[in-house]
Amino acid sequence: MEKTSLLLLFLGSLLCCTTNQARLTVSPSSSQLFEGDSVSLSCEEDDSSAGWTVRRNTTKRWTSQCGVKWGKAAGSSCIISLTVPWDSGVYWCESRDGATSNSISITVTGGAVILQSPVLPVMEGHDVTLHCKTKTSNLPAAFYKDGSLIRTEPTGHMTIHHVSKSDEGLYKCDISSHGESPPSWISVTGEPTTTAPPAAYVAPSLIFRLVCHLVVVCPYFISTLLMVSLYRHRSTGNDIPVSVATAPPNQAEQGLDDDYDDVTTEHQF
Repeated sequence: MEKTSLLLLFLGSLLCCTTNQARLTVSPSSSQLFEGDSVSLSCEEDDSSAGWTVRRNTTKRWTSQCGVKWGKAAGSSCIISLTVPWDSGVYWCESRDGATSNSISITVTGGAVILQSPVLPVMEGHDVTLHCKTKTSNLPAAFYKDGSLIRTEPTGHMTIHHVSKSDEGLYKCDISSHGESPPSWISVTGEPTTTAPPAAYVAPSLIFRLVCHLVVVCPYFISTLLMVSLYRHRSTGNDIPVSVATAPPNQAEQGLDDDYDDVTTEHQF
């Protein structure tokens, strides 16, 4: 029983030190925003005790966390009520111990046209729809990839079916008499495999932490087991077995027995 309890404590001390990776999400899910729009950024994580916060690096090269001169922090989320062009930049989540999440690029424009495209990489084989819009309405728009015209859509949105790696690139759109949008990079990621993955990668920091726990905990664990074993051995060693031995009769007793036998014989008739 003691061995089982100690083993559970040892395993628990290792598991409590593992950290879960956070994921940054954006609402609305668009890489481009009009000046004056509001945006909400959230760190989706399994362990709220890690202290994840939203950070950014803007076009002015300011690196700071939400709530420090920009945005309003609410736990692991951040809200920017009125965006301005210098809110353009790269956003990510960061924990107290320096772990980081995926990063998202956001562009805030003071122009009349934006291209709404996914902020996260598109899964290979899936469909993706791009929206070219003004602040007031959707109009016919021309879509470009890497500077070359793809086609013009009368509804202002274009769908790319069964996305592949060749669709990855820099996209923008143009609405006649209104102007063109800023460019946005669309990333394509591979289809997740259904076969068993290879051996999982273990971060060096986790290996170092595991070694530290082994160095600190193992001597205590082994010494405790030895103490329990010695205690049990002493408990069983105090009960000294006692054997009763019958001593052989001496010569005097043997002589008395012989005389007694003679007397008995003489009185027989």
